[in-house]
Amino acid sequence: MRDAKGISGRIVATLVRAVGVTVRVLLGPPARAIRGTARRVSDPARQVREYFHSERQTIRQGFIAVLIASMTSLIAGLTLAGMDGRIGHVIGLFVLIPVSIGMRGNIFGALAARLGTTIHSGLFDVSKDRDGVLYQNVYAATLLTIGTSVTMGILARAIAGLLNVDTVSIWDFVVIALVGGLLSSTVVLALTVVLSIQSFRRGWDLDSVGAPLITAIGDVVTLPCLLLASYLIEIEHLTAIVGWIAVAAAVASLVMGWTTSRQVTRRIVRESFPVLVIAIVLDVLAGAVVSPRMADVFLPYPALLIIIPGFLENTGALGAILAARLGSKLHLGAVTPSAKPEPVALLDGAVVLALGLVVYLLTALTTLPVAVLLDQDYPGALRFIGIVLAGGIMATLVAAVIGYYAATITYRFGFDPDNHTIPLVTSGMDLLGISCLVLALVMFGVA
Repeated sequence: MRDAKGISGRIVATLVRAVGVTVRVLLGPPARAIRGTARRVSDPARQVREYFHSERQTIRQGFIAVLIASMTSLIAGLTLAGMDGRIGHVIGLFVLIPVSIGMRGNIFGALAARLGTTIHSGLFDVSKDRDGVLYQNVYAATLLTIGTSVTMGILARAIAGLLNVDTVSIWDFVVIALVGGLLSSTVVLALTVVLSIQSFRRGWDLDSVGAPLITAIGDVVTLPCLLLASYLIEIEHLTAIVGWIAVAAAVASLVMGWTTSRQVTRRIVRESFPVLVIAIVLDVLAGAVVSPRMADVFLPYPALLIIIPGFLENTGALGAILAARLGSKLHLGAVTPSAKPEPVALLDGAVVLALGLVVYLLTALTTLPVAVLLDQDYPGALRFIGIVLAGGIMATLVAAVIGYYAATITYRFGFDPDNHTIPLVTSGMDLLGISCLVLALVMFGVA
């Protein structure tokens, strides 16, 4: 038995050394590492071991956060499956669902990333001072919530019209997006602030736990809020009146943010809003990808509808974890914004890929028994698991690439990666993630 353990230990050590040698051959000697490994080493395997040892607490925190997010995404999925009647009644409502969910993660995931950076750099302070970092970030997030909610309603209706997707009126979309966005944002903002304060006081890595937990709670609360807001369109003439008021409020919010004397708030609004508009377009396109397949694929197999919130949430969260970690390291000088990823960036990417494999397997294995218990149809157990895993692995690989280059490119152009990478990654992965899921459905002969 002891000999067997010794042999297995040597095999594992050899595999680790082989990985390290491959990294050195492809990228040259490691130039940077962090937390006790920030020095040039001659043994790449040693750097791999020391890196994972130094990051074991962060990896554990990230895994727990993603695990919680995967469990809570079931609630969002069941809520979405339960909204099938309302989705059929309010024409084109599904077009608003990915963008509404995504915008909560975009705004408040970026908020958590910025606050995580201030914690790492020693600038965070729990204070009600209106010139303080915490207040200015919260103020900016509030203004962006109002401005982007109205914008997403207008753009969603416009893009749906261009793609010949039938929807309700533009004012209906604006009211549903704004009211649903404000209701859900109240909860998500409170969670983000509490999580940031607890991370500061308890020494948690907000870059690793923020994105999964915030996107998870965003999924859970946004869908019921959208459902409630959709009933407002039943009141005659209400949406037209409220819609005009909403547009005025959105314009006022953006003007206030763009011209405020508070420097941090002004920079966040000016840098974030243009990127969030791009994110809105990507999320609306994600909804447009699914909407035509509702009747033929997702409604006949409600189990596939259940996994959509979790699938989109996980792809965005995994990419956001990598982007947030790289954003902090870029600010601290632990990583350089090069076209060829450094070993530390590759190791962070490997962590994300490992988390992705675990989380999508877990998503499939937890969704399947729930679907059976609730008598929700699915295209065979093995096929269902294969669809989720294949789509998830493809989406995680894409998320890792987007996360790295979104962080490095924005940093090279002199922008704050925390303001740009989270919206770009999460919204880009909403579109690309759902495309990977559809591709997996085609591969397994379902779509």
